[in-house]
Parts: sequence; structure tokens; C-alpha cells
Amino acid sequence: MQTVTLSNGVVMPRIGYGTWKTPSGEVAASAVAYALTHGYRHVDTAACYGNEEGVGEGIRRSGLKREEIFLTSKLWNADRGYESALAAFEQSLARLGTDYLDLYLIHWPANHTQFENWEQINLDSWRAMTELYRAGRIRAIGVSNFHPKHLAALLKTEVPPMVNQIELHPGFLQQSVVEFSRANGMAVEAWSPLGMGAMLQHPLICRIAEECGRSAAQVCLRFGLQRGYTVLPKSVTPARIEENLRLYDFSLSEEQMAAIASLPICGESGWDPDTVSF
Repeated sequence: MQTVTLSNGVVMPRIGYGTWKTPSGEVAASAVAYALTHGYRHVDTAACYGNEEGVGEGIRRSGLKREEIFLTSKLWNADRGYESALAAFEQSLARLGTDYLDLYLIHWPANHTQFENWEQINLDSWRAMTELYRAGRIRAIGVSNFHPKHLAALLKTEVPPMVNQIELHPGFLQQSVVEFSRANGMAVEAWSPLGMGAMLQHPLICRIAEECGRSAAQVCLRFGLQRGYTVLPKSVTPARIEENLRLYDFSLSEEQMAAIASLPICGESGWDPDTVSF
């Protein structure tokens, strides 16, 4: 498993098991346990996914020691602010059945279409996360879906973000956000690395998959790895869970990488962090 070392020295595996839209309870528990027993060491969840209890149960079923697993959760929008963020963190820990997180992210930035004081709201949430980080309750802190304008104020704080998790896949490269994040010391994580599944039927991706003797999903994920992202594929199907981890025994050529990188925008969610209303 390849890893990336965050700006504070914490080591994060570069393939994570994503759990967005994974039902809670037995489905999440079984899927997470399967992923962990078949080689994953990074699990990504969030309060708003509604499956933290199942994720925690899956971690326990895996039989792995807690310190062997890199566990991420996220602060939901309804819990923004200093006091609310502190309380939400404790609730996530209780649901997960753990006493610390490896990474905690602000899930979405407050933006100017929602609040006049959006920047201060983000700073208040960040202050809570910084205190938890300094207290050793979180090993690393970061953000998700933040663009440069949302990051500006946080970068002036004593503990700047270490990770920015954004929508990122063939057909939606967000190069300016990636470059800004990296220039300011943040590792970049890719959510929806398969483009909401749309890239799995794209003719170019399918052609390259055939050339490589691989699946379209593996091509998309390998593309992300070769561009330096951490990728977070999700599936509850055992065969696909395993397939999404088999990325280290092949590579894409420079020509294949360039062809994928030149794709026009496609497969994106349409959720603009600066205009979303949730």
C-alpha cells in the first residue's frame, strides 16, 4: 500500500475505502470488515452518511488493531461553529466506538450564498478542530470541498489544513484547486474517483482498460494514483472491493495519461461549494 506523509508527519494510505451511500447497520459493517480483511487500511466515512455505527462495527469485526487503520470522518454542515463542532466530534466518536480519529474534515465550507459571516463560521469550526487536534483527539485535520477563497482564512491560522478532499476524477480535474492545495501543504484526496460511475462507460476509459487488460474502474483509480491523489473508491460488492485495491501491478503510459487528462468535463456532480444550499 502506497502512502502519503501529511504536513505534520502523519502517514496516510493512498487508497481508502469510501462509504458514501453505504447503508448503515449490517451492510456497512460487513462491507467495511471485508475491505479491511482484504487489504484496505484507510476507511472514509462522515456524520451525514448515517453509517458511522456500521463502520465502527466493521472495524471491530476485522480483528485489526485500531492503530492499524486510518479512520476519517467529517463535520456536517448543520454542526458548523465552535461549540457545535466540538459536540459533533464527540457524537461521531461515540457512533464509531473509538476514542480518536486519524483525520477529521470540515465536510463543506459555509459560503457567501448562505451566510454573510461565512468566513467566520468556517474559522469557528476550524478553531474547534484545532483544539481537538492539539489535545491529541485527532491525528490530522483538514477540509473537504474547499476552494482557494474558502481556504484563505484557514491558511492564516496557526494550524493550517493538512488535507483537502475534493471531487476529482477523469473528466473533472479541478486543477486550480489541486495546485493551490498542494502549494499550501495539503495532500489531495479524490472523492467520486469514478465520476459517479459515469466514467465506467466512457469510450476512452473503456478503450484504455481493454489495452491494459483491466477494468474501467481500475483505469480511473490508477489515473488518480499516478497524478498523486489519494483515491476513495466505494463498493459493497466483494469482487469490486478487491478489484479496486489491485492497482499496483500495472501503470498507464504517458500517452494514456495525457489522453485521459484531456477529456472535457463530464461525470461531475454539479455541486459547486460556493453555491450549494445544503
